[in-house]
Amino acid sequence: MKAGIIGSTGYAGQQLVGLLINHPKVEISFLSSYTYEHQIFSDVYGIYDHIVKMQCISLSEALEKVKDIDVLFIALPHGQSLEIIEQVKNKSVKIIDFGADFRMKNHETIESWYGLVHQDLDLLHEAVYGLPELNKDKIMKASIIANPGCYPTTAILGLLPIIREEYVDHHSIIIDAKSGVTGAGRKATLSLSFAETNESIKAYSVGEHRHTPEIEEVLNAYSNKAFLVNFTPHLVPMQRGILSTIYVNLKELINEEQLMKVYKNFYKSHPFVRIIDQLPETKNVVRTNFCDISVRIDQRTNRLIIVSAIDNLLKGAAGTAVHNMNLLMGYEEDMGLNSVFYYL
Repeated sequence: MKAGIIGSTGYAGQQLVGLLINHPKVEISFLSSYTYEHQIFSDVYGIYDHIVKMQCISLSEALEKVKDIDVLFIALPHGQSLEIIEQVKNKSVKIIDFGADFRMKNHETIESWYGLVHQDLDLLHEAVYGLPELNKDKIMKASIIANPGCYPTTAILGLLPIIREEYVDHHSIIIDAKSGVTGAGRKATLSLSFAETNESIKAYSVGEHRHTPEIEEVLNAYSNKAFLVNFTPHLVPMQRGILSTIYVNLKELINEEQLMKVYKNFYKSHPFVRIIDQLPETKNVVRTNFCDISVRIDQRTNRLIIVSAIDNLLKGAAGTAVHNMNLLMGYEEDMGLNSVFYYL
């Protein structure tokens, strides 16, 4: 299978390159980059020296080559994939988009939160939200897949089992999430420099983070209820990983053992969600495609506490993109995704 990557030199893009060069069914046809156009990929990321010898081509060159590939990955910031997809939509290529341009179905929500105007609403509604644990059957038949956001992945996976069972008050959800610095992308900014982030933790986009409506829309569609969530992200001084702690009021008395059974049963056929007894830690999921989840009940307040952890560049981006590609192409779900690289 031939694949092309637009946006190959961002953090998520380079992680995707690393996965695809080791995938037994994939040949990378081209790598495209705005910032490093016509540079050798391994000159940008030295870890790929003697492994990836391809030159990064321009966007216009990439669009010329789309007709010769099976899957196009677009690993660009929000707002940049919309025009590209409109240009290639009539070609036979399958598209997996890392950005937010096609994640939500309500075009007014997209416009108000992202400032993006969709001229082709049929194209917007054709796109499938690419969370495999939620939309596996739809992904297998899709032409355009919108990869979920990294924060929403932790939140949605943490909440789906109890929402299905209707155990919770859907207006009481609070999501406290913490991410490593790579979640903000590779572009150099003062606020992400070492001196500004080291030995510090800060909340940002409080009450206005763009992943909020994505979480709400997915939960609403899944349950046919109007969910309202408080979502607060934090930047922590580590390279990668997300830990979300989710608080929600229970509508009835239930114990942790019963809840763990609910979670294990819900995810029993999903290879990349691990329901664990201990509380999740980012060190146990970084450089893997796993999402670790555990639950606790505060008996005093009758409040459920869900802890969910992923690697933001893998399960939160490139790993899920490859998972979606495997589903599209009829491969085993975990093909090319089982490697575990543990670093102290």
